[in-house]
Amino acid sequence: MQCVILAGGMGTRMRPLTDDCPKTLLPVAGHPFAWHQMHRLAGQGIDDVVYCIARHGEQIRQYWARQPVPMRSLRFVDEGTDLRGTGGALRLALDERVLEESFFVLYGDSFLPLEFEPVWSAFEASGSPALMTVLKNQGRWDRSNVIYADGRVNLYAKNADPPTQSRMQYIDYGLTVLRRSVIAGITETVYDLSAVFHRLSLEGQLAGYEVTERFYEIGSPEGLRDLEKYLAS
Repeated sequence: MQCVILAGGMGTRMRPLTDDCPKTLLPVAGHPFAWHQMHRLAGQGIDDVVYCIARHGEQIRQYWARQPVPMRSLRFVDEGTDLRGTGGALRLALDERVLEESFFVLYGDSFLPLEFEPVWSAFEASGSPALMTVLKNQGRWDRSNVIYADGRVNLYAKNADPPTQSRMQYIDYGLTVLRRSVIAGITETVYDLSAVFHRLSLEGQLAGYEVTERFYEIGSPEGLRDLEKYLAS
């Protein structure tokens, strides 16, 4: 199985720590976060990783040049200084011919304690071009952005109007599966993956997989502290 890690963000909420360091290399429980994330992926059967990098991306390359890589293949797609957004980064990966027919997508600041194989199996069984993992959030961890029922994301919207927002009980958990054809449909250079998911949900083409354990992330100081507590336990 292949996983694309989106690690080109600016890390603005973690400044000043990210002024000179990519967010994914911030220290967590004795190692850079990337070490924990990659070993977690390897333990879930991921044998091919594509890193989409940008600002401070060379530091990520250098880190993995020094460290044993825990999977068969690790490749990099570099946006440089012209940030393309999450969808644009995947389109660049497609243009550089590194995407498999189907693949996981994971953010470079997410640590997800779930089993990957059932998610992959649910995606294959769904017949849909994309699958989003979702958590019944009810406003606990962040703003809910999903209407979900019976294995289908009926609506994904980051900035829904208040009446729609009141019906949203689920949140994007941070792990998706995509067919390469979805990315081939992106024609803009700069594009956000959330727009892809929104369109697919409106078209009835976005499958869903519900998880029950909370996600962890290092996109905020509170998130980093929570992850350190989790890893210590």
